Amino acid sequence: MNSRHKEKQNIRTKKLKTYSFGDVFGKDLKSETFKNTYREEMTRLRLARQMREMRIAKKLTQKDVAEKAHMPQSVIARMESGKHSPSLFTLERIANVFDKEVQLA
Repeated sequence: MNSRHKEKQNIRTKKLKTYSFGDVFGKDLKSETFKNTYREEMTRLRLARQMREMRIAKKLTQKDVAEKAHMPQSVIARMESGKHSPSLFTLERIANVFDKEVQLA
């Protein structure tokens, strides 16, 4: 057995140590800035997931949604990836495609 194979085998048999959210972000959770940033990021990711789920449920492509919302398909792709923060105007246009309203929860 060569050394590279042994190394791979050792990696597979090692137990991975897991960390809780508190272990990783314990100190940061006390910071208002961190809490607000985390909340904003989670909101963006939830929105991205909901948008994608609605699109798939209606059997629409990103291009279909973009055409109905009068915007480029790339905007829909960036929003669904969670890497883009849309304007309220953009959100309203997309919400209209799904017969939804933008609301504060």
